[in-house]
Amino acid sequence: MVNVKKRLEEILEKVRSGELTPAKALDALQDFPYCDLDFAKVDHHREVAKGTPEIVFGLGKTPAQIGRIAREILKKGSNLLVTRVEPAVWSKIRAGLPGALYNEAARTVSKVLTKPPAGRGIVIVLTAGTSDIPVAEEAAATLEILGNTTERIYDVGVAGLHRLLGQYERIREARVIITVAGMEGALPSVVAGLVKVPVIAVPTSVGYGASFKGLAALLAMLNACPGGVAVVNIDNGFGAAFLASQINHL
Repeated sequence: MVNVKKRLEEILEKVRSGELTPAKALDALQDFPYCDLDFAKVDHHREVAKGTPEIVFGLGKTPAQIGRIAREILKKGSNLLVTRVEPAVWSKIRAGLPGALYNEAARTVSKVLTKPPAGRGIVIVLTAGTSDIPVAEEAAATLEILGNTTERIYDVGVAGLHRLLGQYERIREARVIITVAGMEGALPSVVAGLVKVPVIAVPTSVGYGASFKGLAALLAMLNACPGGVAVVNIDNGFGAAFLASQINHL
């Protein structure tokens, strides 16, 4: 299926060649740059402007709303990614999205219609602990649908630093690294001190009372001593992956 950018190019070429009248071209572009569903305005222009289609944040939307938005995105030939979709929501929308895949660990729904442009290198996703995996999986799922070769290395936090050092040869091959950590959030600083590539830090809400649901990790990461550390919001695996993908496609 032709994606939005390619479809626009084809319509403009047909107008230029005289194969399509301007009036018919306007009819073909009536939902461009966005389609108004009343409760949502699906942004078809985003793929032209940013190189990636609109990605949907599922939390807070009803199953019916997610389903309609997803079908509108797919109808225009764009790839689909919906984040923060709980299993109960997926069970209600799956019949209306044939061929879509659900990643239970990441809580994402995806469907690839067009192979995305490939990133230039490997993006590695690290977690400090096993409890950080859901956020890491959101990052990994996002990276993959955006065209990045992605590797996962989990449970290598500072409570057992030898586990991280045991993966050093793999880590140093990365073009971008995403580190996902809760508790005291020390992992990004350690990793950034070992590599020469950008490190994107994701604080998670994993931890006991004084972790303040990820605030302690967030503040620690913002105060990282090594250079080259970017920090996203608490539990924002998607945001880390989107930034990593942009860097990896430069």
